[in-house]
Amino acid sequence: MKSMYSILCILLIVFSCEQKPDNSAQETFEKNSQIILNELENWVNETPDYSNYASDFVAVETAFGAEKDSLTLNEVIENDKMTMQMFDFKMLNEPVLLPGVNADTKMADGSVRHYSDWEVTLPATDSTEAKSGVIKTYQSFDFDEEGKIRYSQMYADFGGLMQHLMSSEPMHAEGDME
Repeated sequence: MKSMYSILCILLIVFSCEQKPDNSAQETFEKNSQIILNELENWVNETPDYSNYASDFVAVETAFGAEKDSLTLNEVIENDKMTMQMFDFKMLNEPVLLPGVNADTKMADGSVRHYSDWEVTLPATDSTEAKSGVIKTYQSFDFDEEGKIRYSQMYADFGGLMQHLMSSEPMHAEGDME
C-alpha cells in the first residue's frame, strides 16, 4: 500500500510540474487581429485611425516602378487622403486572417496577415458614369511591443485596377472575346 501511495505522490509531482503551453503568440494574434478588423472597417467608412500606428511605422512600397522602397506614416496618411477622395471602397467578403511568423525563428509572433476582396469604384461625374473593379488583396501587419502597427506591406494588382478604372475602353479578362 505504501508503494501505491508513493507512486501516486510521484505522479502528482510530475504532473503538477508539467509546464502549460505558451499561448501568448495566439493571444497577441487575436488582440492584433481585432485591431486589423477595426482598421479595415475604418477604411471602408473612410475614417482611418492612425493612432494604431507606431511613430516609426514603415509601409513597404510594392507597386511596379515605385520611386521609393517604403513610405512613412505621414506619406501613407497623405496617400490615403487622396485615394479616399478619388475612390469608394467596399469589402466583398469577411477577411481571412492568419497568424504570421518571425522570419528567423519561424514561430508565431502575433503579426497578422489578411486576404480580402474589394470593390473599388470611381464615382460618376457630370460627364462620366461610375466605374468599378474588383481586386484581391494580401496584406501583412507587424506590431511593436506596445501593440502598435510598425510595418505593413500589401500586394494586389493596383496597376491593372487603375488601368481599368481610368480607361474609357472596357477591359476584358484574359480569354474573353467580344
